[in-house]
Amino acid sequence: MAKPKVATASLAGCFGCHMSVLDIDDRILKLVELVEFNKSPINDIKKFTDRCAVGLIEGGCCNEENVRVLQDFRKNCDVLISVGECAIMGGIPAMRNTIPLKECLDEAYLNGPTVYNPAKKIPADKEIPLLLNRVYACHEVVKMDYHLPGCPPPADTIWEALVALLTGKPLKLSYELIKYD
Repeated sequence: MAKPKVATASLAGCFGCHMSVLDIDDRILKLVELVEFNKSPINDIKKFTDRCAVGLIEGGCCNEENVRVLQDFRKNCDVLISVGECAIMGGIPAMRNTIPLKECLDEAYLNGPTVYNPAKKIPADKEIPLLLNRVYACHEVVKMDYHLPGCPPPADTIWEALVALLTGKPLKLSYELIKYD
């Protein structure tokens, strides 16, 4: 019987949630017995090769490329999970939501204290994804099925969620796996 496929992506985030996936330690060997990773930085597969049972998304959407990636995951994954605060609420990248985009770009490329830009130009190459007016949480862009809170969520939380979903059990995380006090 074919193993269920899992895909992962990091949008506007720091890869900390992917580090939590790797922090499941020796259980990663059990995970590899349970699943096959499809599109993921974990195995460096860049495009979907098949339908996936579960998609894990870390990071919010700050540019058009993030939106396209997230929409592609929604089309190709049966269950889509926001992993971490950046995916759920925008996280640290969303701090720019309180400042007009033009002001952010001016500070980053023209007027910042360490900026050296004698041409006084803001990069506008067609290869650079267009920034959105603000950072959006994943559920503001597509339907998300589950949210795993934390910055990053503990490895045990990710492990329990994946095992439950991949073995057809209800996803019921204990208070200990989702508390932060």
